Amino acid sequence: MQLLRRGATGGAVADVRQMLATIGLLDNTDPAGADVFDAATELAVRHFQQNRGLSVDGVVGSDTYLALTGAHWRLGDRVLAHEAGQSLTGDDVTQLQTQLIELGYPLRRADGVFGLSTADALSRFQREYGLVPDGICGPATLRALRQLHRRVVGGRPQLLRDLVAVADSGPSLLGKRIVLDPGHGGDDPGVCAEGFVEAEITWDLVSRLEGRLSALGVRTWLTRGPGNGATDAQRAELANEVGADLVLSVHVDGFASPLANGIAAYYFGGGESSSSIGERLADLAQRELVARTQLLDNRIHGKGWTLLRLTRMPAVRIELGYLTNEHDRAMLVDPRFRDTVAEGLLVAVQRLYLPSADDPPTGVMRIPAAAG
Repeated sequence: MQLLRRGATGGAVADVRQMLATIGLLDNTDPAGADVFDAATELAVRHFQQNRGLSVDGVVGSDTYLALTGAHWRLGDRVLAHEAGQSLTGDDVTQLQTQLIELGYPLRRADGVFGLSTADALSRFQREYGLVPDGICGPATLRALRQLHRRVVGGRPQLLRDLVAVADSGPSLLGKRIVLDPGHGGDDPGVCAEGFVEAEITWDLVSRLEGRLSALGVRTWLTRGPGNGATDAQRAELANEVGADLVLSVHVDGFASPLANGIAAYYFGGGESSSSIGERLADLAQRELVARTQLLDNRIHGKGWTLLRLTRMPAVRIELGYLTNEHDRAMLVDPRFRDTVAEGLLVAVQRLYLPSADDPPTGVMRIPAAAG
């Protein structure tokens, strides 16, 4: 969709302002400015993005618009069901998924998308409660949900299930399935500075990581080739189709100020849901990379970006420094730095599966590139 920012006018802006007004973030009563993207609209958009774990830039792109369109739905406003080819999305779906998770049904996360897994979990609930197990959330199912309380106690229910699943998979990386996502590509080169291109850097780095993982018996898939690209939704769809255990997305950052620098890691989080194992992997990757590269630690953050939200498995996005910063750029274009990053990410993945008693301190573990 066309990006909407301050100064824009027209029907699309009017729709955005109306949605912001509906959820209480904007006074939209003045008809004279109903279709103008003014300073108040930008502030409301930033507030909404902050609450939803989106990039806080005050610009309405596809992720922000999709989140806005779903934000006004509350559980019970409409009948919810899985629709082949185009799943329902919205806050009401998130609320339903959250209730099912708290009741003990095996949903990986409350992502606000009514997919097959949500329909299956709902059907199981209906069957156990004596309802028609059609996977449709209508009035009878809503009444039943309102009469029940949480069955899982002692922590976040999904965290407990995720921890068990990781432990059950064993410490060996042999046979694990990992999707590697080199950011951007094709018509979208990403950040460009001083003749260096993000898409080329991420491709080279991911290729190094793929070789190390393959040597350990990990099955890997890449979301794009060296000369093409894909949308984040397409990348998530690939990961879901191959049944990956993890997704690692590699990016390079950029900013208008050349002073911005450092590494950050992102996992699915924000709003009412988050990926517990994604958060754990992001933390491991961030600490390993900071310890090995000495770049500034910009911490880990929960975000609702498309790739992180639509993948059914834990996904982590790494921003490996700022190509627009002289110091970071000198490191990013150095092949030795890329080898260091590849090793750090490999170690982070290995540590995710190690029992706590066998988990080594950050920055000391080494896995030879030719190990098998």
